[in-house]
Order: sequence, then C-alpha cells, then structure tokens
Amino acid sequence: MTTTSHSLTQKRALIVIDVQNEYFTGNMLIEYPDPAVSLHNIGIAMDTARAAGIPILVVQHSAPESSPIFARGSDAWQLHSVVQQRSFDHLIEKSMASIFVGTEAGAWLKQHQIDTLSIVGYMTHNCNASTIYQASHEGYTVEVLSDATGALPYANEAGYASAEEIHRAFNVVFQSNFAAVCTTESWINAVKNQTVIEKSNVLSSHLAGRGRR
Repeated sequence: MTTTSHSLTQKRALIVIDVQNEYFTGNMLIEYPDPAVSLHNIGIAMDTARAAGIPILVVQHSAPESSPIFARGSDAWQLHSVVQQRSFDHLIEKSMASIFVGTEAGAWLKQHQIDTLSIVGYMTHNCNASTIYQASHEGYTVEVLSDATGALPYANEAGYASAEEIHRAFNVVFQSNFAAVCTTESWINAVKNQTVIEKSNVLSSHLAGRGRR
C-alpha cells in the first residue's frame, strides 16, 4: 500500500458490510484476521469517519425467517454491538451479495455525491468482493481496510481453502485492479492528511509475482 500527497478530490463514504452477530455467535464464524481485531478496527474506522464528516452506510444482510443463516429477526441477524452502539447515516438491508443489488445503495451514494467507497466488514470473499467488483465497474474508487474485514474457511467439491488463504488471495487480487488495499491505520492517516491510497495494476502485480517464483 502506498499513498500520494497530491491534492485530494475524493468524496468518501465508509461502507460497513454485514457486521452482524451471525459471524461471531451464529453458524458462520469469522476466523481471519482475528475477529476481535477486525471488530476493533471497524469501530475505529467508524469513529474516524464520524469525526472527519465521512458519511457512514451500514449494510445488513437479511434472509427469510426460516433460513439457517441471517434469518430476519433472529439474534444472529442483528447488527453487532460494535456497530449498534455507534451512530451512522443510513442503514440498508440486502438479500444478495453486492450492496447494490435490490437496494437503494446506488441512489444514496449518488445523492451524497460519493465517488470513493471505503469498505469494512464481512466477508472478504463474498459480499465484500461482490461489492468491490461492482463498484469498480461502475466507476467508483474503492478502498479496502484489510484488517477491518475478514474471512472464514471453505471446503467443497473444488477443494479446501483456509480463512487466511482466502483473505490473502482476495486482497492481492483486489489490489491488482479493483481496490486500494490498506490497513486501518493507513486509511486513518490518508483521511487525516488528505492523501490518496494507491492500488496496483494487473501487469505489475503479475510481473512482481512471477519474479518471486
């Protein structure tokens, strides 16, 4: 992650994705990074955004009441206390991975003239990834606070991947083309100093990777 000191023209919004009890006491347990760390950093990011006048959009994933995960009205569906105890500007519910699908997120962002999305929350490889890809394709600048997000392990017919492997690989891909990946501390410094967080590109990422083989 690098920052540049040129004049900032960004209008950020902090997008807090699916920070719900499901990921901590439900059937989908975040493993990497340490969920206590990512939750702490989400709180810090929200406090920083509020102090800096950055609008905060909180997103809550909802499924039917009979669903084994994110069942609307259940304790697991509720926002985590880290989010509930803080103020934010707008709350939306979604039923698909991307925050843009079937919601007023796009209209809200346009209404507030937002051009840069700062992403925190869960999961790195699902709702975050879907949102990041769509936002990038729609012309938004995207930032991902890698230590304020997180993943869990998967195993299926295609194989097995640990939470750490998934989180690391997705963030490398984000940085290569779709979003600037940074730590919460680096994001806070960029906000305070009005600097831009830079992403890489596909070719340089590939050449650097090929050189490490």
